Amino acid sequence: MEEVTLLEKSENGLKIALSGDIVLGNAERFYEAVMDEYRAVSRDIIFDCEKLNFIDSTTLGTFVKILKTVKQNGHTMKLINLQSKIKKLFLICSLDSIMEIA
Repeated sequence: MEEVTLLEKSENGLKIALSGDIVLGNAERFYEAVMDEYRAVSRDIIFDCEKLNFIDSTTLGTFVKILKTVKQNGHTMKLINLQSKIKKLFLICSLDSIMEIA
């Protein structure tokens, strides 16, 4: 299953759907897929996480890495439709203080 699917690329930004499990074994592929899309348009990023089932600490770090790049370029990053178990990980790690989680 593909973990990263571009849903929309517009002047307003990128909307990227995430699905399945993103863990140590595929986190780098996730990062590269997102950054390839971001480099092409350099806009705000919205991650739709409705079909994202599981992430590990490596993936949390990957989100922070993406956020750093996006912020350096004056853009924002937002995560929407997180399952409660995944949202809880972001909250426990206080990542909601540096990125928008809806």
